[in-house]
Amino acid sequence: MNRRGPFDTTTVKRLRALVGRLFPERQLVMRTEGRVSYFKISQPVQIVMSGLVAVTLSWSTFTSVSFLMHDQVLQAKDDEIAGARLAYRSLLNEVAEYQRKFASITKDLEENHSLMLGLVEKNAALQRNLSSVSRKLEITAAERQQVISARERLKEQLATLENEMTSLSGRNFALKDNLNAVESDLHLIMTERNKAQNDSSRMRNRVEELTSRLKELQETEGEVVQRMNERAGDQIASLEKVIELTGLEPDRLLGATESDASGVGGPFIPVEPDGLPAGDLKLELANLDRNLSRLESLQESIARVPLAAPLTTYYITSSYGKRKDPMTNRWSAHYGVDLGGPMKSPVYSTAAGKVTYAGWKGRYGRLIEIDHGLGLKTRFAHLSKVLVKVGQEVKFHEKIGLLGSTGRSTGPHLHYEVVFNNKTLNPLKFIRAGKYVFKDK
Repeated sequence: MNRRGPFDTTTVKRLRALVGRLFPERQLVMRTEGRVSYFKISQPVQIVMSGLVAVTLSWSTFTSVSFLMHDQVLQAKDDEIAGARLAYRSLLNEVAEYQRKFASITKDLEENHSLMLGLVEKNAALQRNLSSVSRKLEITAAERQQVISARERLKEQLATLENEMTSLSGRNFALKDNLNAVESDLHLIMTERNKAQNDSSRMRNRVEELTSRLKELQETEGEVVQRMNERAGDQIASLEKVIELTGLEPDRLLGATESDASGVGGPFIPVEPDGLPAGDLKLELANLDRNLSRLESLQESIARVPLAAPLTTYYITSSYGKRKDPMTNRWSAHYGVDLGGPMKSPVYSTAAGKVTYAGWKGRYGRLIEIDHGLGLKTRFAHLSKVLVKVGQEVKFHEKIGLLGSTGRSTGPHLHYEVVFNNKTLNPLKFIRAGKYVFKDK
């Protein structure tokens, strides 16, 4: 049983009174040919007709407003289509730019290959010239030793003759009483002296002849050795310039390769010509030997320096040094360079070396570390896949992993580091120095 309060009853009465005032019972009177007839329109019929009129007006208003808003929606869609076209054109321009960069890098690699082949041929020619000069120098040294031995024998003979002359002078004073004996002895002495003078003259002529031959040898071979010295010096200067471009000091880098050598020392005393024939040639050959030793050390060292880029195509997303952290947007230190590229792009070793770490390493994600010797190491972080193992020897430009976004990363990229004696260096300097090597050699 429903119980309604006085409020509900009063409300119903008021609504009924309002409906009665708005929709009273109406009659429709019609007169036709003198006859009068009427139709009664009841209250419910009036309410239904009013509702139909209200619904019709609402629908007309809705359709009018929808028609007016349709143009605005179409205009918004047109704006979105235009923006998509602009983004597509921008993407096409970026793809064309990447293609041009790839073609340029391919051309540089071809030129670098031909330059390296030319350098190998020059080195072989230099070794052949050095072997020829070494053989001639051995022959010259043997002849020079013969001349020195002949000169020493001549000095001994002259000293013997002087002693004999002194002895004969004493005998001359002692044998004054025996003139005949003295005269015979004098004739004998004169004969021996003449013979000694003739022998001395022949030896002197031989010495002069050998000296002349040594001078001629110095004149003919000195220019060759000098040119070889100049070429070796130019190559040493070029290699040292490349090492300096990376931010390293050549002597410090070479010191790492010579650290196992035996200890040496003593005051520095420069070598000067000894005044003997071909002394200048001997000095030039000594300088050539030093230059070739340094050149060989530089060539061995620079082969271990990571001068290539780890990706064939890339763009720099974050440089070395101070930067804003991509996660916190606060200033922080960045000890490498971030190289962006397509997901799972091949990552290559930048120099020959030995893998010392390969696996997951905290915020670096999947990481590879390669020891190249000389205190140099390279690190490759955020990889999607590691293709090498610890202890594995890798060659230059060998595929070691795939680019990814593991660890603390906002997207696909390669975090690349170069370390020398446990101190990080700017990898971009090494990549630019490598381009200089392949371009100017």
